[in-house]
Amino acid sequence: MSLASAPSDLSDLRDYAFEWALVDVETSGLVPRRDRVLSVAVVTLGPDGEQTGEFSTLLDPGCDPGPVHVHGLTAERLRGAPAFEQVAERIGALLEGRVLVAHNAQFDYDFLAHEFARAGLRLPVDRRLCTLALNRRVDPPTDDLKLGTLAAHYGVPQLKAHDALDDTRVLAGVLRASLRAAAGLDLPLPLVACPPRQDPRFAPKPPKTPCAFRNPGRLTPGGPLVQGMKIAVTGETGTARADLVLRGVAAGLNMMGSVSRHTSALVANEPSGGSAKARRARAEGVPVIDESAFLRLLGDVRPGTPHEGAAIPEPARPPHPVPPTPAAVPDRGLAPVREPAPAPEPAPPSSPALPAVPAPREPDAGGAAGPKPGAKRSAKPRGPLTGRRVLVLGGTHPDAVAARTRVVELGGAAAINLSAGVTDVVVLDGGHGDRRLARITELLLPVHDATWLVAPVVTQASGAEGRRAAAHVLPRGGVVDLPLPRGRGPADRWTVTASWAQQTACEIDVVAFVLDEDEQVSFDEDFVFYGAPENPGGTVRLLSDGPTEQTVSVDLATLPPSARKVVVAAAIDGSPAFGDVGALHIVSGPGTSAAALAQATLDAATTERTMLLAEIYRRGESWRLRAVGQGYDHGLGALARGYGVDVTD
Repeated sequence: MSLASAPSDLSDLRDYAFEWALVDVETSGLVPRRDRVLSVAVVTLGPDGEQTGEFSTLLDPGCDPGPVHVHGLTAERLRGAPAFEQVAERIGALLEGRVLVAHNAQFDYDFLAHEFARAGLRLPVDRRLCTLALNRRVDPPTDDLKLGTLAAHYGVPQLKAHDALDDTRVLAGVLRASLRAAAGLDLPLPLVACPPRQDPRFAPKPPKTPCAFRNPGRLTPGGPLVQGMKIAVTGETGTARADLVLRGVAAGLNMMGSVSRHTSALVANEPSGGSAKARRARAEGVPVIDESAFLRLLGDVRPGTPHEGAAIPEPARPPHPVPPTPAAVPDRGLAPVREPAPAPEPAPPSSPALPAVPAPREPDAGGAAGPKPGAKRSAKPRGPLTGRRVLVLGGTHPDAVAARTRVVELGGAAAINLSAGVTDVVVLDGGHGDRRLARITELLLPVHDATWLVAPVVTQASGAEGRRAAAHVLPRGGVVDLPLPRGRGPADRWTVTASWAQQTACEIDVVAFVLDEDEQVSFDEDFVFYGAPENPGGTVRLLSDGPTEQTVSVDLATLPPSARKVVVAAAIDGSPAFGDVGALHIVSGPGTSAAALAQATLDAATTERTMLLAEIYRRGESWRLRAVGQGYDHGLGALARGYGVDVTD
């Protein structure tokens, strides 16, 4: 299905008719809460696809412009340009009442949100559409999904990459063609609701510095503190709490905001107090010392064992003033506990807490749970369906699972949604009532019954010429090596994107945990979820690409040495289980728009409400990705507590 040079008139696409505001920003870096916008362009389109307005300007950020070799915007060129607050109202007028559109829309949206917050103004955006996410649904036959690649595929001329105005004009052409492609497949648009973002969480704040030392274990009676020990503080203290924390950090201790079974000691002047931390310490048998003992022990902290590759900080007196305390995560049924909130009650026997090592597999030589020796990497499957993408319609849950499993055994990839990349369709009992079948017939896709999977005979798919190589198909538990990070940059942000059926009614939240050698978070903020979509160092981020698609982005080059693993999980918000949702599809690759390296379909769940999707973990000097597919009947709260995050349901 060739869509090159698609017409700009969209008046016949009534289901896709919106007022659009297409945006592109060039920035001084990649972290919205820290870096600044250097240039911005906005092009507005009417529901018929015709341009109705245009604005662009350079901006003086008042800081170093960052990677000039990427955007070409030197400090001299930006000198004399307006500050963002001088043009914010004009930009806001173009965004008001329109759907914001960008390629990797969360990036542009978050930068604008922070700039509007700094200016003390409301960002007038209620919904956004990401053309990258839209084209992941369409799945055109291109080598990747970069803006320039899509422009070439759709016949849109591109004059100057990384120029905000030209990129926005190109984006307009890509949007028109992408909407027409989506209409051809009868795909719903992945529109994302945008909450207000002018609260204090979007003000710049300094990242927390990870501890450079491994946790040596618990404090022994009469013994010394050792660098790397995890120390928490609770209750009233004679010394300011923030000063105690900073003095501990300066001594090489890992000062925690919560208590878990891996906490080395709790500092409390009233050990029998009723705080959440004190109750958790008693339950876990964590040693408790008072403030005076802690201050005395700080005078002789013994050297610890550095994390492999960690830089050892020089001892220093805590700086002043004290950094601001991070704001609490907004309540959506789950939030880090902030004293004096009550402690969560122990989970009932029918919903046990997550064990220390969640996936029941043998550990590999590197300490991470994985396949047994000899299974370091899954062999690329070969079979009659190699290079094919097969969509299964209908059937009971077990029958659909068995069919998709068979597809993978035969070398193919199991699709869960209709896209331009689907080559074959298998219809099980009840599948003839699927609303997508009419469109599948119009597209002349081969349709088979279940017996076809016994010994499939395939024909060359229409439009297969020039299609990019299919991503490596991983079975459940399959492992693949990742390329070594080359340095700090977008290519080192490895992504795991999870998607599910577009007709799914319940909400699914994708989350991530950054874990140390003990399979625990170093601090609560290393739990990344909808309310806290970025950890303090900006190394792990959650991107909301659409109602049925979310991405976790991990900067492998800048993860601290203490981070041994990043676990990507999903949880259902409410009473349904993953057996009701059906299959989840994950793809993983470098950056957000590059071709995926690996993919997996995880659909063996029945009653589970949380599921571990993938792990990115260290193996010596390298990194690996594992497709997990391990489910649990308990909710997200119990999953988080198992990894050392103090939460309340």
